[in-house]
Amino acid sequence: MEDGDALAAGLARSVPGAESVAGIADLEGAALSAAGRIDALVAVARARCWLEAVQIAMLAGLQEQPLTCIPGRPDALGDFLETQEQVACALRISPDTARGRLVEAQQLTARFPAALGLLAQGQVQIMHLKALLEHTAALDDETATQVEALVLPKLPTQTVGAARKAISRAVIKADPAGAEQRHTRAQEDRRTTLQAHPEGMAWYGALLTAGDAALVDAAVTAHAHTLDADGRTLPQRCADALVELVSGTATSSTTATIVVTVPFDALIGTADHPADLQGHGPITAAQARTLATRPGSIWRRLLTHPTTGQVLKTDPTTYRPTTEVTRHVIARDPHCRFPGCTRPSRRCDLDHVTPFNQTKPHSGGLTTPDNLIPLCRRHHLTKHRAGWHTRYNHHTGNVTWTAPTGHTYTDQPVPAT
Repeated sequence: MEDGDALAAGLARSVPGAESVAGIADLEGAALSAAGRIDALVAVARARCWLEAVQIAMLAGLQEQPLTCIPGRPDALGDFLETQEQVACALRISPDTARGRLVEAQQLTARFPAALGLLAQGQVQIMHLKALLEHTAALDDETATQVEALVLPKLPTQTVGAARKAISRAVIKADPAGAEQRHTRAQEDRRTTLQAHPEGMAWYGALLTAGDAALVDAAVTAHAHTLDADGRTLPQRCADALVELVSGTATSSTTATIVVTVPFDALIGTADHPADLQGHGPITAAQARTLATRPGSIWRRLLTHPTTGQVLKTDPTTYRPTTEVTRHVIARDPHCRFPGCTRPSRRCDLDHVTPFNQTKPHSGGLTTPDNLIPLCRRHHLTKHRAGWHTRYNHHTGNVTWTAPTGHTYTDQPVPAT
């Protein structure tokens, strides 16, 4: 088992390529511990990324070296169509899928060679690159290159979901005016939808601006919490609350709250830095100003220590965090800090990284933002019952988790703006 584990660990750390693929074949049938199997999974995943990069290079090369020249059609379109059909037949995929892969390969090779290099090294997944293509589709090459430069350093450490938000934020930073123009055009598509569903049910939805959608969701959720459970789950009560609010049969009134984090200079209109809408992600400065100036909006400033970043005027020796500390932690960490978890922090527990000392509060883990992270109930229990351990770096905001197998995983903070 030791030999198998050592081979798996070496393959997980090595740069993927033909040799590592051959090494993975040697793992078949080898005795592996739980830790060894995790390393083997990492090695396989990185090898798949390398193979994806090899295939992209081959697809891009086909467009540079057409397979045939169609008599009477020496133009590029004829060459592309012929290549598309041959790729479709060779890979047993539809012509439309083949066309998509050819276009994707050409765009990645031309626009994002650095990101493609990370894929070949097994540092990112193909879905990271697809997200980059998707979010920059409306940008010119120069602006797209700026976006790549902004997101590339952290891309290997991010989940695809986190990468999408980072790319969206970078698009706004690189092209704030264009982002606002695209949002203005997109608003014209707002609408509601009604779709039949089996068993006498139906889907009802709406395409709204991010701010309006957040407001609707907050209002429905707030009203749902006022309803008696009567055996209903919260999702069921949310559906019933929507009907009551829209039909005017709601018997109680609630206050809907949404949270937008925005730099002060963007708030007053002297800059166009992106803002962050909790539960959604990056929005333009103009969208944030619109939400901030709505009737009933409340502006709150988080006063922090200039060196440590800790919220001032709180009591760190009580177990339950104050409202001010809770607000700070939720604003800083919009979701659960377990790697890859996206459960909103407002629905999480605030967990002490260093345990709170119930008998000697002044000597135990203090109830300060630097010692609190949001954890959903599942990952809160994982930490305390399944043998996982956490470390929080208050300088970088990174949370490092150590699994029972000894593997470590780092969750990086989401930039507020």
